[in-house]
Amino acid sequence: MNSLPDIQSLSLAQQVAQMVVVRASGYLFDHQIQYPAWEPPAAKLQHWIQDWGVGGVILLGASAGELALRSQQLQEYAPIPLLIAADIEEGVGQRFAGATWFPPPMAIGAIACENLDKAQHYARQKGAITAQEALAIGINWILAPVVDVNNNPQNPVINVRAFSDTPETVSQLACQFIRGTQDYPVLTTAKHFPGHGDTAIDSHLNLPILSHSRSRLAQIEFPPFQAAMAAGVDTVMTAHLLIPSLDEQFPATLSEKVLTQLLRHELGFQGLIVTDALIMGAIANRYGATEAPVKAVEAGADILLMPVNPETTIQAICDAVTAGRISRDRIQASVERIWQAKTKINAGAEVPVRQSDPSQPLSFLNHLAQPTAIQTVTHILRDSQQVGGSLPLRSKPLPNSSQGRNLIIVDDILTCDVLGRNAPSVTIPQQFGYQLQWVDRHTSGISREENDRLIPTLLQLFIRGNPFRNTAGLTTVAMNWLQQLLKNQILEALVIYGSPYILEQFRLHLRAQTPYVYSYGQMPEAQAIALNVLFDQIESGYGLTEFI
Repeated sequence: MNSLPDIQSLSLAQQVAQMVVVRASGYLFDHQIQYPAWEPPAAKLQHWIQDWGVGGVILLGASAGELALRSQQLQEYAPIPLLIAADIEEGVGQRFAGATWFPPPMAIGAIACENLDKAQHYARQKGAITAQEALAIGINWILAPVVDVNNNPQNPVINVRAFSDTPETVSQLACQFIRGTQDYPVLTTAKHFPGHGDTAIDSHLNLPILSHSRSRLAQIEFPPFQAAMAAGVDTVMTAHLLIPSLDEQFPATLSEKVLTQLLRHELGFQGLIVTDALIMGAIANRYGATEAPVKAVEAGADILLMPVNPETTIQAICDAVTAGRISRDRIQASVERIWQAKTKINAGAEVPVRQSDPSQPLSFLNHLAQPTAIQTVTHILRDSQQVGGSLPLRSKPLPNSSQGRNLIIVDDILTCDVLGRNAPSVTIPQQFGYQLQWVDRHTSGISREENDRLIPTLLQLFIRGNPFRNTAGLTTVAMNWLQQLLKNQILEALVIYGSPYILEQFRLHLRAQTPYVYSYGQMPEAQAIALNVLFDQIESGYGLTEFI
């Protein structure tokens, strides 16, 4: 990376631009953009970076290999080195195919209930592997760990993204994740301050209100953030929620009482304060494209993540400074913190895991999905998995027989990236005579003909908290199917991938002998491990089985 210029040499607009992080597609070409409302075409993105001098980019989509090229391209555009961020709470492979994809944090939290030392080891390994793989493809800012305490099972936006429903476990595991990253020049992020774990409204869509007292917040919500700060977390992300006991008027992201008085002064945080995405409904719908970022800076935010319009955002903040609403010192203080963060990233030149060496353009591949990382994922999936009933369901394949139905229910088939014709949840049951049937929330109701088909059914549910859909659990479609299978006594076995809260609901209705397997993960690795248990097979690799 290039060296950082003297802050004093930058104009006001250039300083403000460094506080802006824009969203972009990880794909290389415009025709690959998946979210055109949020992701600019290449020419506009280059203009924002090269001419306006925005301080960073948050990326989503593409394979890890493409991302390595994309991040290099973006850094070449930039007159000042960029922060390149990604929401990789479940490892780099969660967002960028080919890299290591971990189960959600709550899987490690479940292991902590039985063996805290083992869980802490996994959290630390996860941090190290995530940092290594992020750096290898050019990501220098990890938007993790989530340190919210998910004590509301109906929470649609946090849910299994949290480590636990207790502040002690969240604190212990988040700190281990942070420590795992600290041998590498990456930034980490504790989110979402002052605590998003006890909400039942998705802040992507609307503004949650949290009615807890200040003493309750100090007992439950604050401790994981305090622990993360003590462990050296680099940034804290704000929550788009209103907490009247802290500020009756403004949500946390726009509250000077929350960000400056509480987080900065009372809790003593000296790092970067970054807003959650300002394009989210909880903020954008109420405060508008230009007023929201101005209020966030007034409140104490250093970095404005995904403003609706970067250019008008920069201009609005400059106008607020000119009008005396925001001081130049306030802007400079934020840029100084950004420089400290970028200096930390730059200082890692001696670290062996770097974005690919120009002389060896494919060297980053040596740091992705390595055997140690894959083994760690396997151990976490196995150790957090739950089973019950009379297992195994089958132990001998019947390839020439059609004996049952493999009913897979997902929220939305078109957006489900963990399934496909070669997914273990499809191929393994098929070898035992189960014929595939897909259902999602867009599927019409159960027909009379369907109701009369008394076919033994393996039910597989892919269901967890779904941001942007304001649902934490069962869709009506899934519940209707479960009730029908139970009524007709044709539910042979149940596999749930995702939410442990759904398992708790289902177990109340299952017969004692009905086999079930629960996995926190939804990726193909999780499917293979779960179904190999259900069918009593010997694993020979992800998605592969050796039949006894």
